[in-house]
Amino acid sequence: MSSTSTTNRAPMAGLSLGQRHWTDWLFALAVAALGGWAFMNFGASMDVYEKGILAAAVPSLIGLGWFWRPLRLLMLLVGLATWAAVALYMRATDDYGADLSKADQVFWLKYLLSSQSAILWMSLLFFMSTLFYWIGVATRSDTGTKLGSRIAWAGVFMALTGTMVRWFESHQIGPDIGHIPVSNLYEVFVLFSWLTTIFWLYYEDRFARMGQSLGSLGAFVMLVVSAAVGFLLWYALVRGASEIQPLVPALQSWWMKIHVPANFVGYGTFAMSAMVALAYLLKTAEPGALWKGLVGLPVVFIGLPLLGFGLFGGLSADNMAAVAKAGRMVGGLVVFFALVISARSWINERTPAPEVADDVMYKAIAVGFAFFTIATILGAFWAAEAWGGYWSWDPKETWALIVWLNYAAWLHMRLMKGLRGTFAAWWALVGLVVTTFAFLGVNMFLSGLHSYGQL
Repeated sequence: MSSTSTTNRAPMAGLSLGQRHWTDWLFALAVAALGGWAFMNFGASMDVYEKGILAAAVPSLIGLGWFWRPLRLLMLLVGLATWAAVALYMRATDDYGADLSKADQVFWLKYLLSSQSAILWMSLLFFMSTLFYWIGVATRSDTGTKLGSRIAWAGVFMALTGTMVRWFESHQIGPDIGHIPVSNLYEVFVLFSWLTTIFWLYYEDRFARMGQSLGSLGAFVMLVVSAAVGFLLWYALVRGASEIQPLVPALQSWWMKIHVPANFVGYGTFAMSAMVALAYLLKTAEPGALWKGLVGLPVVFIGLPLLGFGLFGGLSADNMAAVAKAGRMVGGLVVFFALVISARSWINERTPAPEVADDVMYKAIAVGFAFFTIATILGAFWAAEAWGGYWSWDPKETWALIVWLNYAAWLHMRLMKGLRGTFAAWWALVGLVVTTFAFLGVNMFLSGLHSYGQL
């Protein structure tokens, strides 16, 4: 790799403070000013932990913006959009505080900046991004891929704006209700969607700077994001989950603010690695193996729940309904896999070389494993505070351990034994099944101390 390519790969990331460009310092000043504004206006409603998180967030965001320049514009736009939403809420009442009923009466809040409107825009934009990525595959054109990437950025912007505004809205309902919006399945699916997308956009940009285009891998990654968004919309419509609810006692802890985001960095990057693994397999595996593996793999979505029933309890009426939902999911996956296998020669023209896809898969799993490890440790401390013990073999804890062991073994085999090729890709793809059950299946089929997230 030439020195020029190395410089382009991470522009200005390794510069000392004295070598920083004036735009770096202008960005830092803007972030500090927004952080100061947030503290001055909302510090009274924050506890000591939230103030500490805000204080740590300012230098962290500055560091991220210096490390990866595209985040600068995203952060500033999200900050300005959040400020605009807060100003519209505050202007709508003469008293101290905000009138949340104005979300349906003020034009910009109703159609753009209230949390529910912003998250709906996020959903539409992620669906559109997926569509344009696949148009790029179908037409063998870079135009669709570029549009898909730009629309994905817009979706992340709306997701973050919706998250920040929802955080503000929760505090306006009552001082004992306000919380960071990562407390239920609706909120964490928003978190999962934008985290997975932003990691994909980072790798897309990073590899492009190295002169290694990832082609239409985004078509695969955005599929799992669209699936999450589809579930989110269904969950909001059927269960009314978009409404802000008070925290249950177990969640009234500052541990939640750091445990859940760290956990979902793991979930998001594991999902991304699995979709990259699928593209890798389409390019390298024999057709017969693809049909057997990809059509057989979804059946595990039924096999794992049945194993869970055998270990933790029998088939109740609710569990039978969950099995029916899982069955429909399996059917959809079988149809999807059949389509991509049939169109593999067409798709493979738009995906990168296997070595490049393998590198993306490895990097995603490595990042996800690091954060998932941190999240698991934090979760143990949280459990000790909430329930009096670091580990209780609750179903959620057990499956989190299974996920951790799965990726620990994958990385061990990669680093110690040089694991590569189709076996590694199949393993990463199966890892998505394990991760999905730990993330969602436990809530669908099992009960325990984490049952506050049941469907």
